[in-house]
This record gives sequence, structure tokens and C-alpha cells, in this order.
Amino acid sequence: MRTANPALNKKTFQSYTAGSAASNPMTVQGTVNITALLLCCLLVSAGWTWNMFYTSGNPAAVMPWMIGGAIGGLIVAVITVFKKEWAPITAPIYALLEGLLLGGLSSTLEARYPGIVIQAVGLTFGTLFGLLIAYKTGVIKATENFKLGVVAATGGIALIYFISIILGFFGIGVPFIHESGLLGIGFSLFVVVIAALNLVLDFDFIEQGAEHGAPKYMEWYAAFGLMVTLVWLYIEILRLLAKLRDRR
Repeated sequence: MRTANPALNKKTFQSYTAGSAASNPMTVQGTVNITALLLCCLLVSAGWTWNMFYTSGNPAAVMPWMIGGAIGGLIVAVITVFKKEWAPITAPIYALLEGLLLGGLSSTLEARYPGIVIQAVGLTFGTLFGLLIAYKTGVIKATENFKLGVVAATGGIALIYFISIILGFFGIGVPFIHESGLLGIGFSLFVVVIAALNLVLDFDFIEQGAEHGAPKYMEWYAAFGLMVTLVWLYIEILRLLAKLRDRR
């Protein structure tokens, strides 16, 4: 069960075999319900920083919350990956922290590019449901070669972003990828596609976890992993739309 999502890697369920879980095992429906709950948590905190920005009209007012949400979310995500049984507690915390980041980021971009947030939200959930239908109907199948390709592409993107962050500390920017030129737009479009394809791997992973009889707390962990992909996809769609607006 290979997946590019660091929260849902192929080793997560390997200790479970069919029928080995307790009498109350993980289910797909349970994971869906928890994912909806985590999305509600995210929307609550996102609405708070969104309102803070529009009340103050100053991006600096939400910046500490955005930074805190980003760093805190990363820390909680790492903890969750290593302590999966804590997911019923850490997954909602992760969603709330990421909401602080997304609410601040969305509000500042909305002020600069009116209408961009509703477009990004629509594209994110449209992609989610479109790929879910394609996966359930067999149009897209999570074959081993498919998984390998997505994992390799995701790893390459992560490496590029890591290099970009390190160089940024020295005042050096990676050319093209953060710009609104054709290469920059092409790169963002590629990243959006790869982020979207990670959803297919996550769907497959959740089904495999349910089939292997993973314990109930893994519903929270699997929902957390899906949230990681959705947050990444939404941010990348925002970046792509912003670049397209800059070219007008």
C-alpha cells in the first residue's frame, strides 16, 4: 500500500491482517464521518482568522496566527504520524491549527484577488468528489505503477520546496516556480495535478485499512491523512489562481 502522503505511508497498516482487529474495527464510513468533522473544525478556526483580517484590515494582524498555525500544524502532524493512537486528539488539533493558516492566507488573497477563495474552494471539493467518483467507478485505478509515479513526483516536489525554503534563508529565490510566467504557472499546474492524484492513493489506502481490520482509532488517523492532502491541494490551487490573476 504505497502512498505519497507522509501521514498515510505503506507501513501504517502492515501489522494488521484481515480479521485481526478488535470487535469494533475501522470502517470507510467512519473515516468519512470523521473527515467531515475535521473539516468543520478547520472551517471554525479559518473563519476566526478570516474575520480578524476583515475587521482589522491589516495583514499583520493575522500573520502571527498564520505562522503559529503553520508551525503548530507541522508539529502536531509529526506527532500524529509517530503516535497514531493519539489521532482522536491530535487530528482535531491539526485541523484547528491549519484553519488558522488557511483563514489568514485566504483572507489576504481574497482582498487582493476578489473571488479567488470561492474559486479555490469549489475547485478543491470538485476535484475531491470527481476523483472519488473516478476511483469508485474504476476509471482511475491505484495500480502499483500509478502509485510509484505519484510517490516519485510528490517526492520531487517536496525536494524542490525544501531547497527553495533553504535558499530563501540566504535571500536566494528559485527562479520561475514562484513567478507568474508560463513556467511558473506550468509548475503550479503540475503540482496541483500531483496533489489531486494523491487523493486517489489516499482513497485506496483508507479502503485497504478497513479491509485489513485496523483498529477504530485508525479512522481518525486516516481522516487526518486525507486532511493533509486536502490542505495541500487547496493551497496549491490558491497559488495557481493567484498566478493566473497576476497575468491579467
